[in-house]
Order: sequence, then structure tokens, then C-alpha cells
Amino acid sequence: MRLPKQLFLLVIGLLLASALVGGRAAPATADAPLRLAGYVTDRAGALDPGQTAELQQAIDSLYSHDHERLWVVYVRNFNGMDSHSWGEQTARLSGFGDRDVLLSVAVDDRAYAFTGTLPRSVSDKDLDKLLIDQVEPKLRAGDWAGAGLAVASGLSHAMSGSGSVGIGPLLILALLVVAAVLGVWLWSRRRKTRRERSMMESARKTDPTDTAALEALPLVVLDALSKETLVDTDNAIRTSTEELRLATDEFGTTATAPFTAALAGAKNALAKAFSIRQQLDDDIPETPDQQQRMLVELISSCGSANRELDAKVGEFDAMRDLLINAGERLDALTRAMVELTARLPKSQATLTQLVADHPASVLAPIRDNVGMAQERIGFAERTIEDGRAAVAKPVGRQGAAVGDIRAAESAVDAARTLLDAVDTAAIDIDQARAGLPAIVEELRRDLATAAGLSDHGGTELPSATAAARTALDQATADAATNPLGVFRRAVAADATLDQAIASATDRKRAADELRRRLDQTLTAARSQVNAAADFISTRRGGVDAEPRTRLAEAQRSLARAEQQAPADPAQALQSAQRAAELGARALHTAQAAVRDWQAQQQRVTSGSQTGAILGGILIDGMLRGMGNEYRRGGGGFGGGGGGSYGPGSFGGSDGSRRISRGGRF
Repeated sequence: MRLPKQLFLLVIGLLLASALVGGRAAPATADAPLRLAGYVTDRAGALDPGQTAELQQAIDSLYSHDHERLWVVYVRNFNGMDSHSWGEQTARLSGFGDRDVLLSVAVDDRAYAFTGTLPRSVSDKDLDKLLIDQVEPKLRAGDWAGAGLAVASGLSHAMSGSGSVGIGPLLILALLVVAAVLGVWLWSRRRKTRRERSMMESARKTDPTDTAALEALPLVVLDALSKETLVDTDNAIRTSTEELRLATDEFGTTATAPFTAALAGAKNALAKAFSIRQQLDDDIPETPDQQQRMLVELISSCGSANRELDAKVGEFDAMRDLLINAGERLDALTRAMVELTARLPKSQATLTQLVADHPASVLAPIRDNVGMAQERIGFAERTIEDGRAAVAKPVGRQGAAVGDIRAAESAVDAARTLLDAVDTAAIDIDQARAGLPAIVEELRRDLATAAGLSDHGGTELPSATAAARTALDQATADAATNPLGVFRRAVAADATLDQAIASATDRKRAADELRRRLDQTLTAARSQVNAAADFISTRRGGVDAEPRTRLAEAQRSLARAEQQAPADPAQALQSAQRAAELGARALHTAQAAVRDWQAQQQRVTSGSQTGAILGGILIDGMLRGMGNEYRRGGGGFGGGGGGSYGPGSFGGSDGSRRISRGGRF
């Protein structure tokens, strides 16, 4: 049926009008922020039913494995808003919590936003890599479902620690790490071996009875030294036992009695050392402190054993040598005895004159010397005869001659000393009387000097001072009656006091030098720590954890040094030196960190706010990953993945993990 002409024209007109305005699509409906009803919302018709189901399954899998809720919404546009604001408002309307994240995609605006609270196991770097390397390329290609799937799988991988690195690179990295660790281990082992060898060489030179020096050695060196010392001591005692048996057979038990006693003492000390070693080697473990005490005691016991034997070596060798030239020694003793006998009349006359010239108290020390000398000469004569008789015996039975020779030598020496004292007494007395005033004055001066060194005198200065005061009192009281005796005691006391004063003076000089060094080091440490603290405080926006840690430890060491300074300047000096060193390291690492931060800022952004961010006035996300938004952070950097910064506020560092990423694609 044909249409009326008027109706036909009307239809044609409508079609033409529609063609004129139909070249451009009608404006799309605006999509305002909304409360999401499900995990996948598609208002733009971007997904087919199969893609929706696949994306929902990936979101469910993320929640099942990681308890993280991912929401995805597709709209035509963001209602004229920027992507971050649209995503934030939608998240707020949807009542998001700490485990919700939202991917918002505007297919016509070609913009997206990723909003929510970033899981703690996902770093900012991981998130940026996920969005830039996987999500944005799929959005640019129009693969809307693929972008959502990439977010779900990427978050799951990041939260499980699997990342996105392939097996090949991981294997290569693992091999490199193993090789590096093995190289470091071999190097450290060789270094440790060389260090232990050097320490053992030094430890062998340590006096085994110096417990303080032994306690300073590391436990491993102390243990090795104890075993070595134990073996050496056991060998020495075994050898000494064999030598003593042969000497006893030759000289008899009386002559070798001192060596037998020394060997018995050494064996007792060695037995104690073996007992300690047994305790260390049994199945009952000891603490390191117990091991140290036991090892020091073991080495000291071995040292005592060796010292017992070493003290008799010279005497033992001399005993055996005496028998070789016994005849010559006996002849020399006979000549000495004859000489002393000839001196007796003269010495007696000298003594008689001294008695007449001096009070009895002055001569008390030598009054009986001539008579005692006659007794010693008579004893020497009889002992020499016994020695000649012993030498005449067969080989192997001559050992008694050694004892006779030694006894005769002692008697002759004693007689000579007694007569010498008589012969020189007059001169000694006169010299003592003349020297007493000077030695008394010297004692007084030294006592005054000692009084000023009491803080540095140690244990020897007080005892030397007391002995000097006693000698001074005796010299004042007995100068007339016993000048020789009090003079000798005063000289001896003054010599001992001089030694104590010298030691105290050295300690005072060392203490003064230590105090001077401590004051200088404390001043340097305070300056270094303050410089580092000021630098970090005024540039904290660009300073990471390492310099802050060094500064905190430097401040702690400085406080400890100031606390130790009055009572223990040596320890205080060590603490101050460590504070200065750590302060310098804190400053250097902080300067390096700031340079790196400034270089990164120049690559990312520029503007008047950079200085405020560096000074900590504004908190920048750069230190925690590009684009991290802080508690009151403002808008983000533009482009395809920005950051944010804002003023700092009161509160802890763990206030928020809120993130807002996104931009145009």
C-alpha cells in the first residue's frame, strides 16, 4: 500500500533531520560515584558473561588464598571528576575497610584509578610494577577483563612473595648468591685461620701465671693453648723424673731431696690440670664463663708445675758439675780456710778497739762476729775432709761429696762475711753518722712528695710510706746509740719509697694524659654528633634509616662516655671515640642519601615544594616508593602513576597504608 504524499514527505524530512544531527553520538550518561553491589560491576558493557565469570573467579581465589577483597567497576566516564577522587568516593560509599581495594575503569574517558589500603606484604614498588607493566598495557589495548585479572593475579603473587620474576633469573640469582656466600665463607675461614695462628703465637709468649692476660684471650685460643701447655708440661715432668732417678742413684736421696720435693709439687699441679681437662672433655657441658675459668686455672697449674722445676734447674746442673771438678773445689776451699784463719787475730784486735771506742749498742751487730767466724772455719775444715773421703770412693758412690762441698762453701762464705763486717765496722759507723742527717732530710722530702700522689699510689705507696715513717722515727730516736743500724734501715726505706713514688708519678702522668685525651675526644665527639643531628633534622625528608641509626648509636655512646668520664676515663675514652666515629658515619651516609634524593626529585618533579619536602615540613612519598600517599597527603603527581605529599602531623609512623594510583591510559 502506498503512503500518502504528505506522510511520505514527513518521513523523508525526519530522516534527513536525523542524518544531520546523527553524525555525532548522543552524550553518554554520566556515571557518578556509587555504592558497589558486587565485586564486579560493569555499567559500561565492557565484559561479556564469560569474562565476568572468569574475573569473579579470580577475585574469589584472591580472597580465598590471601583474604584480600578486590572490587572492579567499569563505567563510561567519571562524571567529570579526576580518577582518584571518583575512586575514593566510591570506596567511601561502599564502606571499604582495611582489606578492600578497588580498580575503577572509565572506558570512554580512558582513565583508571586503583584505590584502597595496600596490604602490608605488598610494597609500593610491587604495586607500581603491577600497574605500569601489566594493568595499563591491557587497558590501552582495550582488554578490560584482562586488566582486572592482572590486578587479581598480581596482588596474589605479591602477597605470597612469588613476585613476577621467572624461574631462570631466580635460579641464576640463587647461584650467584651461593657463589658469593661460598667465597665469603672461604675468605673468612682463611682469615680466621691466619688470625688464630697469629693469636696462638702471641698467646705462647704469655706468662702462664698471669691470669689477667690469659682471661683476655679468646676462648678458642685459650682452649688450644691449654692443650698445648698440658702436653708440654707432661713431657717435661716425665723427662725430669728420669733425670732425677739417675741423679738419685749417683748422689743419694739426701743430695737430691730438694729436686724430689720440686718434682712432687710439679706432679701435683699437673694432676690438677689433667683433672680440669677431664671435666672439660666429659659429657657435661659448661658455660663459656665456666670454660674460661677452668682453662685459665689449667694453664696456671701447668705454669706452676713448670716454675717448680725451672727453679731447680741451675742447682741440679751445678750438682752434677760439682762432682766433675770436686778435687779442684776442695783444694780452693782449703786455701780459703787457711786465709780466713790467718785473719782471725787481726779481726779480734780490731773488734777490741771498737769496743773501747764506741757504746755497746753501736757494736751489737758485730760483737760476736770473730767467735762465730772461728766456728764456721772449724766446720768447713771438717766438711772438706769428709768431701775428700767421698771423692775417693768408687764411681757411683761419690754423691755425698756434692753435699760436703756445698756445706764447706757456705761455711767459708759466712766466715768471710763475719770478719769483713768487723774489719770495716769503724769506717761504716763513721760514714753512717755523717750520712744520717742527709738521709733523714731525704726521707722527709720523699714523704711530702708521696702525700701528693696518694690518689695514684696503688698498693705499694702506702706500705712504702709507712716503712719510711718508721725508719725516720728510728733514725731520730736511735742516731746516737745505733747509727749504723738506723742508717741502713733509713737508706733501704728511702730506696723503696723512691721506687713507689716513681711508679705513682708515672701513673699520675698517664692519668693526666688520659684525661686530656678524653676531654679532646669528648669535644670532637659532641661536635661531630651535633653536626650530624643538625644535618639530618633539617633534611630529614631525604634521609633514610641508615644514617638515623648511626646517629642514634652515636648519641648513646656519647651519653655513655659522659657518664663514665668521672669514674672510668679509659672506658669513657673508648665510648667517646666510638661516638665520634659513628657521628661521622651518620653525617656521611646522610649526605649521600640527600644527594640521591635530590637527584630522584629532579627526575620526577620540581617546584617550590621540594625544599619543604626535604626539610620534613611536607612528608614526601619518595622515601617509601613513588606515589605513596600519607595520612593527610593531597593530590598526586600527574601522568600515568603519581605520588603525593602533605604536611606532617603528630602520631606514629604506622598511621596509614592508604594508596591512590591511577591516571589516563
